[in-house]
Parts: sequence; structure tokens; C-alpha cells
Amino acid sequence: MGQALSIKRCDFQAARNNEEHHTKAISSRRLIVRRGQPFIIILHFHAPVHAFLPTLKKVALIAQTGEEPSKANRTQVTFPITSLGDRKWWSAVVEEEDAQSWTISVTTPVDAIIGHYSLLLQVSGRTRHSLGQFTLLFNPWSREDAVFLENEAQRREYLLNQNGLIYVGTADCIETEPWNFGQFEGDVINLSLSLLGMDKQMEEWNNPMHVARVLGALLHALMEKSVLPTLQTQVTQERELLTKHRGSVPILQQWLTGQGQPVYEGQAWMFAAVACTVLRCLGIPARVVTTFGSAQGTGGELLVDEFYNEEGLQNGEGQRGRIWIFQTSTECWMARPALPQGYGGWQILYPRLPKGGRVLEACDLVPVRAVKEGTLKLTPAVSDLFAAVNAICVVWKYRDDGTLELTGSNTKYVGNNISTKGVGSDHCEDITQNYKYPEGSPQEKEVLEKVQKERMEHGKGNSIHLPSLEIADPLYLFLEAPSSLPLRRDAQLSVTLVNPTDQEKRVQLTIGVQAVYYNGLLAAKLWREKLHLTLSANLVRRITTSLSFSYFEQNPPENTFLRLTAMATHLESGLTCFAQEDIAISRPCLTIQMPETAEQYQPFKASVSIHNSLDVPMKDCVICILGRGLIHRERTYRLSSVQPGSTLCTQFQLTPTQVGLQRLTVQMDCNMFQNLTNYKSVTVVAPELSA
Repeated sequence: MGQALSIKRCDFQAARNNEEHHTKAISSRRLIVRRGQPFIIILHFHAPVHAFLPTLKKVALIAQTGEEPSKANRTQVTFPITSLGDRKWWSAVVEEEDAQSWTISVTTPVDAIIGHYSLLLQVSGRTRHSLGQFTLLFNPWSREDAVFLENEAQRREYLLNQNGLIYVGTADCIETEPWNFGQFEGDVINLSLSLLGMDKQMEEWNNPMHVARVLGALLHALMEKSVLPTLQTQVTQERELLTKHRGSVPILQQWLTGQGQPVYEGQAWMFAAVACTVLRCLGIPARVVTTFGSAQGTGGELLVDEFYNEEGLQNGEGQRGRIWIFQTSTECWMARPALPQGYGGWQILYPRLPKGGRVLEACDLVPVRAVKEGTLKLTPAVSDLFAAVNAICVVWKYRDDGTLELTGSNTKYVGNNISTKGVGSDHCEDITQNYKYPEGSPQEKEVLEKVQKERMEHGKGNSIHLPSLEIADPLYLFLEAPSSLPLRRDAQLSVTLVNPTDQEKRVQLTIGVQAVYYNGLLAAKLWREKLHLTLSANLVRRITTSLSFSYFEQNPPENTFLRLTAMATHLESGLTCFAQEDIAISRPCLTIQMPETAEQYQPFKASVSIHNSLDVPMKDCVICILGRGLIHRERTYRLSSVQPGSTLCTQFQLTPTQVGLQRLTVQMDCNMFQNLTNYKSVTVVAPELSA
């Protein structure tokens, strides 16, 4: 009898289930569900079911995943179809039935292994019918899931929102990069799971901590292997090779299949965005965080050295790390039951170079709270991350004879304006308070003393007190500069020298500009000026000069910042004072005008304009517009040249197809610059039904 019971078809109700499981943005035809939450399937039989009543008690479902499914490692489970079910394990309950169909509610455990599954029907313990495939993901909506996130607005932001913002620039000039995470696009879910498939410990895929660490390690290894050297020159043909990056998906495709867009060294901050995409895709809430002024490669040391030559230009690297202008990282949200209470929540993905070829172990997951509290014993990576946001930079001068001199300088601090995109808005949220206590507070002092004590006990650190500089004949220097320098325009800077003594001083003042990548590596020496001054006793002297691109020996390479330095040396005593500012290069602004709301399927107009504030024409202008839910595919337009002082304006017609907050992104290239980007959001509402 059991042999005759056969399935006509199985309806996985993908559209309905995916809507309820918050996966409809991935697909409405393919079943993608979240663990710990029931989903509906409908079995249609060839013959009336009542004819096979004696066999029905022996009907069960089999769910299996992986190349070699096994009950031993929970990659294969068999569970009966009953009228009750077990909500804590795999269960199947008949919700409705008629003569030739069953409507079955299937529930997976909250700690089930994620991945692609096959579902089979087993009759009488022998006959198996393949019902189809489904994909199981983590579930931030389930209170019992380790990735549960209670706030719905945060779930929508950190899991469902594909329109991201990443903050770059300097602490004094934060710039916004619109970014398409694209976690629900095309084959991202398959790419993410195939990447995870490089890990053969499938029995651990139920643990979001293990999954996040594996993905972080593998993505970092792929990035290290795939990233191309940064272009050093600005030859036109080479400029055109600079990859247009508007989102994670082409990068992920390049790293995994070689069919997407490569990344250059100067763009490697995009790793954090790609990791965020993969984590969100698999159901782990994630966000990209930017730290402005970040001490990297310190080995946990809280003092970082920078070296400059007699001309005030940076010269070589120290042995205790380097200060990055900004550094992006990925945070993911999950419980950490194995750690002391309070260390769940946001975790920092911290990849590092593998030791002994063990790539899968080369990523730590560090609680943000551990960094704030300086809990070094929790995991070795806490020491590095604590230093990244708390270290102090000491500036040295290389004399011409090769000896080193400690400069009297404004000490450079790190861990400024730690920023991420705000929930449900396009505002920048400062989360510095998550990483460190307020500067000068009793709590900060207590944490620093605790960290210093622990490092000294383990013989890993020296005193974090700054080296002393005995000044019997003082001289002071202050540098004032704009936070950004307009492309091919002038800006004012001033250097103030203070001689507080009763004696006249002869001083050599050197001002220099270098181009620097975001990771602190030098790109080019651009300009320097040397002045010899005599400072009268008790004198404050302010020197104002202009800073202009026309002074530079070459154009700054794409994606670089200007590092302005001022160094004053008292010729009699040899005392050197030093000051530095990092300056962003500001480019003309793209202006987008369009309505704040639009109706689904009803066309509306958007205009894009740019004013040429440069002193030369902008030629070979190309504008690219894109926006999921607004445009079917990316559009590119070649435009006429824009003369100095003129404004170029062009209009587009858009027809929104998706309801909700949608983003239009516009990118422009010309002979003067690449990748000028802006964005604007529009709320698309469903059409009103006619009476």
C-alpha cells in the first residue's frame, strides 16, 4: 500500500513563506526561510489519501544538507508528519487536509544548521520522494535565535536595508559614500553559501559566531589574494582603469569567480562592506563602522611612532604601527553565551594574517564592550583593537646625520568620531561612546591603568606615558588649515610661532604637503617651502600663506588626502616643533533634484546639475544613474563639456516599480576627476485604488 502512495507535486508556497520570513527581496519563486519559524508546504497526491490510511502513520519528512548528509552531525534529520509537532526540534504538522492534499506546517529548530536543504517524503521507512529544495537562514526575529535583535527598526536597517552609507574622509571632514550592499541580489545567497562551503565543519554552521569568523577569514584571504596594486601615476589610460565601485556584489563576484570588478589597494576599505553584505544575506545583523584616526599594526602597543625628515616630510615607518586616516570595520550582532554576561551584542569582525596556513582560524570576533572596558584576557585581539582607538602617536625627526630627535608637537590621538549609518535615516551616528569612555573621565583613566597593568604583567608593554622632552628654551608652533582643499583652487593656511623667552631666536620653518592614502601610506611628495625667520623676544608671529594645486609638483593620485606638515627648528638649540593636518580634497558637487514622494508605476522627473568651480573646462563628462526599484538597469549618458563658471543640468524620467524608500545614485567622471558621487532618496507609495 505504501508503495502506491505517490506525490503529484509539492507546492512550497515560496511567495507566501518568503513574505513571512522577510526573504521576499531575494526571491518569490525559491523557498528561503529562517530557522525557528514555521513555513507552509502543500502536498498534492495522485490518489485520494484515505485509500492509504494504514500507511500514513509511517509517513515522515527528511531534511538534509551538504555533500554527505549525516544524522551524526545533524546535517540529516528525519521527523514524522503528525497532528502535534515538536516546536523545539524539526516538526511537521498537518494544518489542513482534503481527499488529495495536505497543508503541512514545517518548523525548524532555532539552532538548526543553515544552508541549502533538500526535502524528501519517506513512506513506510523505505520509499523516498524528492519534494524539492529550500534554503535555511539565521533568524533575528526569533527570540531564541542567537542573532535575535529585539528592535524592529534595527532589524530592518541591519538586515534588510540594501542601501548603505559608508563614511570616509578625515575626522574634520567626514564624507559619505552611498553603497549598495545588495545582500538580496542575484546569486549573492549562492555565493555566500559557496564561500561558507570552504569550511568543512558543517556541524558548526548552526553557530553564528563560527559562521562569522569563517566568513571573515575567507573574505580577508580572498581580498589579500585579489587586490591589485594602487596606481601611482595619473596617465589618462590608467585613470580609466580605476574601478567604479558602487556596491559589494561586483567585488564579491570578482573574489569568488573572477567575473566581477577588482579592488585596488587604495580601495581595500571596501572589505568591510563586502563582509557586511554576506553576513546580512545569511541572516546575521551587521553594519559598517568607520574609525577616524586608527592605530593599526601596533601589536597592542599604546605608543605609535611617526618619523619626519628635516624638511618636514614623512620619512619611513616605525616599528610600532601606523596611523590610518580612517579605517572601516564590520560589526555583527549576536549573543555570546560562552562569555561572561554583558559581552553579547555588537561584535567586531577582526581578520588577521593566518599562521601556518590556517586560514579558517584567522579571524577573531571581539565584543565591542571588551574594547571599551579593556578586557584583554577575553581574546588576544582585544589588545590590538583597544590600541586602535586609544593609542598616542609620538613624532620624531630624522636629522641629516641619521640620528633621531623627539619633536615638541601637538600629540596626535586616535579613535575619533567612530561613525555608522543611523537607523532608518541617512544621518551619520557617532558611536564613539561604545568604544571608549570620554577623554579625561575617571572611567577612561581607570581602564587605561588596568590595561597598562595587565600588559606589564605579561611583559608585553612599556609605559604608556609619553617620552619627556625637556625644554629649557621653549618654542611653540600652531598650524591652522582648512579641513578640505577645493580641487584646483586656493585655500589659506597659517602658521603661528611663539617665542615666550626674553631672547631672540633664529628659526627655520619648513612647510610641506604630501599625498597620503587612507591607510597612512605615502603616495607622492607634492610641495615644500622653507623659510628662515628671526623671532624677537616674547613674540607671537603669524604667517599666512595660500595653498594651491598650482604649487604641486604633480597632481595628487586618485583617492588620496593631503598631509600638511609644519616643522620649526631653533637653529641655536636644535629644538624642533611640529604640527600636522590631514586635508580632504573636495570636488565639485553633484546636485540632485526630485520629489520626496512618488507613486508606484507613475513616471517622475529627476534633474542632475553640476557647477564647474574649477579654472579649467570639465571635458569627457559621463554621468551614470542607478537605483534599485527606480531604474530597470544602470544608465550611462555622455554629456558636453562644462566651461569654468558654467553649470550643466540634465533631466531623467524614472518609473518606480517597488514601494518603500528607494535611492537614486548618480556618479560622474570627467577628465579632471573620477567617481564623483551623490544620492537622493524618494518614498514610493502604492497607487490609490479607484472607487
